[in-house]
Amino acid sequence: MAFLRELLVFICAATATVLAAPAIPATCPIVTLDRGMFIGTTTDGVNRFLGIPFAQPPVGDLRFRLPQAPGPYSGTHNTTAFGLSCTQQATTLAIPNGLPQETVDLLTSGSGATIIDGEDCLVLNVVAPSQAGRGSRLPVVVWIYGGSFEFGSSTLYGFFIFRFLGKYKEMHSYDGGVIVRRSIALEEPVIYVSMNYRLSAFGFLASQEVKDAKVGNLGLWDQRLALRWVQKYIHAFGGDPSKVTIWGESAGAVSVSLQMLASGGNTEGLFRAAFMQSGSPTPIGDITHGQKYYDDLVERTGCSGSSGTLACLRAAPYEKLKATIDSSKFRSGQLTNPESLTIAWQPRADGVFLADNPQKLIQRGKVARIPFVTGVCDDEGTIFALSASNLTIEADLRNYLTEFFLPNATDAELDELLTLYPQDVTQGSPYDTGIQNAFTPQFKRLASILGDFGFQVPRRFFLNNLSKKQNTWSFLSKRLKSLPVLGSFHGSDNLNIYGGGDLTDYLIHFATNLDPNGGLSLQWPQYTAWSRQLMTLVDGQVTNRTITLDRYRIEGMDLLTNLSLAYPL
Repeated sequence: MAFLRELLVFICAATATVLAAPAIPATCPIVTLDRGMFIGTTTDGVNRFLGIPFAQPPVGDLRFRLPQAPGPYSGTHNTTAFGLSCTQQATTLAIPNGLPQETVDLLTSGSGATIIDGEDCLVLNVVAPSQAGRGSRLPVVVWIYGGSFEFGSSTLYGFFIFRFLGKYKEMHSYDGGVIVRRSIALEEPVIYVSMNYRLSAFGFLASQEVKDAKVGNLGLWDQRLALRWVQKYIHAFGGDPSKVTIWGESAGAVSVSLQMLASGGNTEGLFRAAFMQSGSPTPIGDITHGQKYYDDLVERTGCSGSSGTLACLRAAPYEKLKATIDSSKFRSGQLTNPESLTIAWQPRADGVFLADNPQKLIQRGKVARIPFVTGVCDDEGTIFALSASNLTIEADLRNYLTEFFLPNATDAELDELLTLYPQDVTQGSPYDTGIQNAFTPQFKRLASILGDFGFQVPRRFFLNNLSKKQNTWSFLSKRLKSLPVLGSFHGSDNLNIYGGGDLTDYLIHFATNLDPNGGLSLQWPQYTAWSRQLMTLVDGQVTNRTITLDRYRIEGMDLLTNLSLAYPL
């Protein structure tokens, strides 16, 4: 084995010399897992091992089944390039007319990124300090990407450039090297892991048939298996399996919170802390609530006449199945689609991974008792409100809310909601921008409702129920507030954390010490039911952080909390 390792290093160095390829370093890091050798790359003091399979390919008869762990590794594996991304649901980016150019630039900044997807996608990536090795026992941060559970990937890498207020800014994608290099500079080195998980119908098929077969929430099971892989193998890269922090944004943050609810709140030793950006347990109902989406898929795939619809879907040609999903009328996550926040394929209570509506599980205390950080952006709803730019009068808004979010709400409940979220544009989102950014007559009002319903309310509900029992911290990002129409939009905090900003430092400190405080001058107080203090990130030349109170829009959010509990999606 030692001879083979030396030979591989020699070949790797020779190849780099002959090809003169800067992407292939002169010395390749090699890690042994079981009897397999994994060859990575080293750049700027960081080792990368990409595309490591953590499950058997979910193809053929394994499609729409729980992920299966691979057998012991053997042989030699080149892990110098990302694997396939999981199958993406097709999306379109039709920008509404009339948006300022700065906003258009932001929305289209990543539109040129190429994602190569397919079913054989259950792989993960490890990024570690090049000095780390067996025995280093470094803390581990495990990233779970977002994308409405319908698109997204751990393979996004590098950065995009966009124009904002006449200047060009870099927007880093999911480059774990940013996190690891910053951790080295802080003298608190960590290891970064990111994994793929199945998306859309491939990962979140929902119906009575799915419930009976116990194959719901497959994407969450994929994440769980990846966490088991970390427990088994991360020591080989220099990581400490007892010091794992799970971390995500948007659907990734929702995933983190649902991992905290799995198995009745039993972490099974897979992680010790959680860090969430713009995502908390959402008001989702039983998995049978997805029946209409399942029936539509079965019918249009030609499986409605079969005795076993799941078996038929497993046997369907991949290209046909994907085309059927892509052509469905039930598509979300698109700027011109009114259903942009009513997600067809998403986690639901299946009686196995999630025993009940997540918010009811929280009320019953069925949640992991671990320290966590959870935060939101100030204007979470603006991007999603662009999809309803045709709403011009209150009657339009009322019909929209009834059709897509609150079909069972009473007239009195809708009246109260619209009273608490008035048409006065000075109270809408982007907040604190006065009469500006009223893109359409109902835009700022709808953005306020959607941002609170989808993000602010679940975050506050989570904290209200848990901050008395465990250590919690919360943040509010008000940065980029001057971006026209969108303000501090959903996902804007990713520009901070993957750009090496103060959120990067907070994440590293938290993963290392279970406390986000460290070298930064302003102390971040814990969130409690009595203090409700938020670390608020603002734009400023001198002061760009301040402490504020989580007491805004209390009546409106209390009503939305009650409505979400009464009428889960």
